[in-house]
Amino acid sequence: MNSLRIIGGDYRRRVLKFPDSEGLRPTPDRVRETLFNWLGQDLAGRRCLDLFAGSGALGFEAASRGAAGVVMVEQAPKVLAALHKNHEMLQKPAAMTIIRADALQYLASTKAKFDLIFLDPPYKKGWITRLEPLLPGVLNEDAAIYVEAEHEIESLGDWRCVRRGRAGEVHYHLLRRDTGGNID
Repeated sequence: MNSLRIIGGDYRRRVLKFPDSEGLRPTPDRVRETLFNWLGQDLAGRRCLDLFAGSGALGFEAASRGAAGVVMVEQAPKVLAALHKNHEMLQKPAAMTIIRADALQYLASTKAKFDLIFLDPPYKKGWITRLEPLLPGVLNEDAAIYVEAEHEIESLGDWRCVRRGRAGEVHYHLLRRDTGGNID
């Protein structure tokens, strides 16, 4: 089993364990720290969606920082089992929901609305392009999108990149809706 530590909030220093799985690339500590500096350390009241949960690093980190709700979507059975074990290890935070589903089917069928979506899909499979038209249906007006990809992303629909970074081959981005005014 592989492992990583939650870096902030109520579950800081807790260790998450996860199996090897094709395309699974946990968001490194340094990148998570940057992301949560961009977002602010406290996510109280925010509803978050970790659409390709994988190791759960982003979803558990959001829950640790007080998110009102975190939905983690994963399809791979071994990875899903590890998410449930980590949820139990953290004594089953009520704000967390773990769902076995295909990302596209989940977005097309859910009635939930989110303030923040974490998108870290498997690379080189066209996921971002396929997800883009479904995102407005699950995002609140002032929602943010965090994306990790193998290339730079300028926009997804009405959401424009306001922050970006790179760690090795990974490009990471924070996008906010372009309302015609200042998006910072």
